[in-house]
Amino acid sequence: MKTWKSVSARRITAALGLSPPIWQPDYFDHFVRSAEAYSEKWDYVWHNPVRQGFVSRPEDWPWQGVIHDLQF
Repeated sequence: MKTWKSVSARRITAALGLSPPIWQPDYFDHFVRSAEAYSEKWDYVWHNPVRQGFVSRPEDWPWQGVIHDLQF
């Protein structure tokens, strides 16, 4: 997680012209045990750019999408 946050932070700050830090210093692991839990977590993450004021709608965030869809 530390490496991912470091690499992604450098790329995000360069692309958006932001100043570090952009990630919280810690994180919380959560096991997704059902399709409903997955949907809730996906929706939360999808709305992060809106909560941060980067875009007004989640659809407007250019860095979104599904890499691997979880099957339940």
